[in-house]
Amino acid sequence: MKQPQGTPQQIKVALGDDLPDEVYSNLQIINFSPAEFIIDFARFSPGMTKAKVHSRVILNPTTAKALLNNLENSIKKYEGQFGPIKMFGKEEKSIGFQTATEQKLDG
Repeated sequence: MKQPQGTPQQIKVALGDDLPDEVYSNLQIINFSPAEFIIDFARFSPGMTKAKVHSRVILNPTTAKALLNNLENSIKKYEGQFGPIKMFGKEEKSIGFQTATEQKLDG
């Protein structure tokens, strides 16, 4: 039976017994060409001079954009449940003069 146009098709996903090992990544390197996005997932530890790539995923531009949308939606849901995700190295720092009230609170 043919689906009516504009109706999203449901896809069932099953995890098989031969599922590949999970890969932890704390560094991602993204390159692209007109036809594809290449995402290398690597691990980097303090004191290391090199990061080792442990997995590579190649996506077409449409699938890459769908991944972006899925990640944005998942992050919104996560932050709604657990609070904002803090980005290390991106903390707001006060620069410049403080008002007398701010100085009393700090000291």
